Amino acid sequence: MERWRDVCTTKGSEGGEPTWLETQFLSLPACASEICVRYFQTSGNVHVLKPKYVCSFGAPSFKYSHPHHLLKTSAVLQGQIVQFKLSDIGEGIREVTVKEWYVKEGDTVSQFDSICEVQSDKASVTITSRYDGVIKKLYYNLDDTAYVGKPLVDIETEALKDSEEDVVETPAVSHDEHTHQEIKGHKTLATPAVRRLAMENNIKLSEVVGSGKDGRILKEDILNYLEKQTGAILPPSPKAEIIPPPPKPKDRTIPIPISKPPVFTGKDRTEPIKGFHKAMVKTMSAALKIPHFGYCDEVDLTELVKLREELKPIALARGIKLTFMPFFLKAASLGLLQFPILNASMDENCQSITYKASHNIGVAMDTDQGLIVPNVKNVQICSIFEVATELNRLQKLGSAGQLSTPDLTGGTFTLSNIGSIGGTYAKPVILPPEVAIGALGAIKALPRFNEKGDVHKAQIMNVSWSADHRIIDGATMSRFSNLWKSYLENPSLMLLDLK
Repeated sequence: MERWRDVCTTKGSEGGEPTWLETQFLSLPACASEICVRYFQTSGNVHVLKPKYVCSFGAPSFKYSHPHHLLKTSAVLQGQIVQFKLSDIGEGIREVTVKEWYVKEGDTVSQFDSICEVQSDKASVTITSRYDGVIKKLYYNLDDTAYVGKPLVDIETEALKDSEEDVVETPAVSHDEHTHQEIKGHKTLATPAVRRLAMENNIKLSEVVGSGKDGRILKEDILNYLEKQTGAILPPSPKAEIIPPPPKPKDRTIPIPISKPPVFTGKDRTEPIKGFHKAMVKTMSAALKIPHFGYCDEVDLTELVKLREELKPIALARGIKLTFMPFFLKAASLGLLQFPILNASMDENCQSITYKASHNIGVAMDTDQGLIVPNVKNVQICSIFEVATELNRLQKLGSAGQLSTPDLTGGTFTLSNIGSIGGTYAKPVILPPEVAIGALGAIKALPRFNEKGDVHKAQIMNVSWSADHRIIDGATMSRFSNLWKSYLENPSLMLLDLK
C-alpha cells in the first residue's frame, strides 16, 4: 500500500505524472490506508480500482466528478440465509426418505457439491447444492421423510452482493449507488452478472419480476424464472473473484460414482439330458416320494487318525492308498448287523419290507460325467484292507468313466463323503429303493474337553443322516449312529465284532 502511494507521489503508476485517479487516491484521509488494494491497472482512459475489503472511515464517503472515468468496486455482504428446498425429482414423486447426509451444520459447500442422498420408492437420488456458502441447519435426520417443495437445509451464502457493481461517474454520485439500464421505457435494476446470466439464457429482464431492493432483479429471480419456464434448475454462474476453501475430507463423504454396467454378449445354449445326468434325474424324481428326516452328530476321530497314520505305510507297500472311507464303511456294516432295518427296501405299494442280506454300501463320487454312486459289494465279509482295495478300483474306473453296470447297481446303503470337497453339514437325499444315507463332513482340528476337564486338540468330523420316515424312526437312527460313532472313536472295539 505505502509502496503504491510512493509510486503515485513521485512519478505515477505509468512512469509519468500522477493521473487524476492517482491524485484522488493521494487526497484520501490517512485512515484510508486500511484499504487493501488487490490490483491497479490502466487501460487507455479507463482506470479500475478493485479493493478486497471496504472499510468504514470517519471522513465523508469518497466522491468524484471527473468525466469519462469508470470505477468498478465490489462490497462483501454479511451472510444471507437461503432455504434450499427439495425440488421435484420427477415421476410424480412427492416425498422421499433421507438415507445419507454428506454434510453437517457448519460445513462449507460449493455449487454442485453433494448435500444428501434421498430414496424414493423407485430410485436413489443425490441432491447437490445450488449455492456457495455454509450449512446452517439440517431439517431432517436420517430415515426421516422429506417432502418436495419443503426446506432441506439452510445455507448462509458467501457470494458477493449480487455481483460486481459498475458506478458511472456523475456529479456527486457515491461509490455504493447501483447502476441501471433502460429497457422499454422503464428502468430495470440489475447488476452486470445478472444481466450476463439473463443474456446467456435469452431472457428479457423486462419480463422478470425483481425481488431485491427497489425492484432489483437478483440471480435467484433469474433462476426461478428459468425453473417456471423450462422446469430446469440452473445453478448460479460462478464468480472469478471468489475461491471458496476446499472442503475437508473428514467433513463430508464424497459419493462413489456409479460405473456403467458391463455389456455381456454371451448366448444361452440348450443341451439334451443324457448319460449319468439322465439317470440322476430319474432317481432324484423318485426320491421326492420319500418322507425324509434328518439326524446329525459329531465324531471324535483323534484315535482313528493316529491308527490310519500307522497303517498307511503298510497299505502303501501293498500298492493300496488307505483313506478313512474303508473304516467308515466297515463300521457302518457292523452297525447294520445290529439294525438291519437300515439295510432294507420297501416295495412300490408300501406293503412289504425286504431285509437285504448283503451289505452293498455305495460311495458317492464326483466325476467329470456327473454324480455316480458305485458300491462295494458284501462289506460284511470283507476286511478293511479288502474294502480299501475295492474302493481304489472303483475310483480309478469312475475317473475314467469305465464303471460297469454291476458296479453301479444293487446298492443297499450309501455314504457320501462331502468332506473331501470341504463341506461340514449336508442334507443327503435317499437313493431309492434304499431307506437311509449318510453324509460325512470334513475332519477339522478343534478344541474339546477330555475326561479330566482339560482342553485338548481333537480331530472332529460331522455326520448328517437321512432316513425314510415311513419305516425308520428317530430312535433307531440315533442308536445306529451312536454305535457307528463308537467304532470310529475307539477303533479297537471293531476287533471284537470283526468276522
